[in-house]
Amino acid sequence: MKTIRVKGMSCDHCVMAVTKALGSVEGVSNVRVDLASGEASFDETKPVDINLVAERIRKAGYEIEG
Repeated sequence: MKTIRVKGMSCDHCVMAVTKALGSVEGVSNVRVDLASGEASFDETKPVDINLVAERIRKAGYEIEG
């Protein structure tokens, strides 16, 4: 399980957008986004490029912290 912090989420729509963005990355499964903590967690079925994850999150309108 990999966990990242996501900036800019403020509602359930944000959670759905981040979940969809992460789910579109090949090798990502079991996406869980927690609005209260500002964290997104996912399993990797194969190695995932964190830069690709960050790009998809940015395209959805959010940023990765750290």
